[in-house]
Amino acid sequence: MKKLLVTLFIIMAGIVSVQAKKIKQTMVKIETEYGNIVVKLYDETPLHRDNFLKLVNEGFYNDLLFHRVIKDFMIQGGDPESKGAPAGKSLGAGDVGYTIPAEFVYPKYYHKKGALAAARQSDEVNPEKKSSGCQFYIVQGKKYNAAELVQMEKMMENQYKQSIWDSLMVQYKAQIMDLRRNRDQAGLSALQDKLIKEMDTIAAAKPAPKMPEEVKKDYMEIGGTPFLDNQYTVFGEVVEGLDVIDKIAAVETAPGDRPKKDLKMNVSIVK
Repeated sequence: MKKLLVTLFIIMAGIVSVQAKKIKQTMVKIETEYGNIVVKLYDETPLHRDNFLKLVNEGFYNDLLFHRVIKDFMIQGGDPESKGAPAGKSLGAGDVGYTIPAEFVYPKYYHKKGALAAARQSDEVNPEKKSSGCQFYIVQGKKYNAAELVQMEKMMENQYKQSIWDSLMVQYKAQIMDLRRNRDQAGLSALQDKLIKEMDTIAAAKPAPKMPEEVKKDYMEIGGTPFLDNQYTVFGEVVEGLDVIDKIAAVETAPGDRPKKDLKMNVSIVK
């Protein structure tokens, strides 16, 4: 019996060790001249988590810049072209040659202050809202009052319908192009009416998620960017260093939102 208990203890200790290691592997430190930011990555967004950890392990982010900074909005980095970029160079178009499928976990995870999220191309060329393989941003945002959040919710409902419309445009692209080539205005009008009805049917069957009261509370007390919810993938949050975000967001920027003084990062996994 004593031997069995010892064996069980060893097995349980191994399990605890693996779990602890997993927790530690999801914590990442971003070092800057203004201080360190520690970020927890979400297990519920595994594609983004694993890709971010892969790049961090490779040293990809070291010496890259926070190349886009907008006060009361967010700080953005991860463009590989920012490493050693000369002053005045426009940044933000660099990538790693692949995208990541969107992983929206709303309303559990949302764009409160300190949220870590993936940048992406606009809906016009990216209706599926796929994320950049490397660029990310951290939310600073601002605080909202109750009336502003009601208006924000209405705007989010419109964004949701627009995303359905964009998907339908992709689905019917070939037919639309044929009608345009043939200058068939009647056909285009009929198709438009059909797609509007289809959009409304989809939106009615699966409405846009409402903003829960606890989420509204955070946006009023902590702040954030609620208009980005369900538009960009949130895959982590700051657990240490919210004040560093404020310091970075306050730096002087040039046209195009690039800081006038280069702001480098070094990123590592918390062991």
